[in-house]
Amino acid sequence: MRAVLSGYASLFGEPDLSGDVVHAGAFAASLQRRTTALPLLVGHNPAARAGSWQVVREDGRGLWVEGLVEAHWPGAGLAARLLGQGTDGLSIGYTTRRARPRPEGGRTLLVIDL
Repeated sequence: MRAVLSGYASLFGEPDLSGDVVHAGAFAASLQRRTTALPLLVGHNPAARAGSWQVVREDGRGLWVEGLVEAHWPGAGLAARLLGQGTDGLSIGYTTRRARPRPEGGRTLLVIDL
């Protein structure tokens, strides 16, 4: 079993559930330093790795990702079932390196490490 998954993992200028807004270019330094594929996890759980993100890039809209779910990873079966039921979004794990508060709540994320 192999499944391809793609979409925007983050949209620039759009508040997330915490009110945080990612600034265009926030991922650039992290992407330049990356030498290995990012893990594709189910529910942010490292024990439920389902594959790897093969393409991770910023464009004018946000952070575009293309991943491959592969059967030999422990979370692949769960990922396949969830994808079969339909999904309405992706989420990323990151560390904030530089941010500023937003008057309406949350932060503007200026530099993020994936």
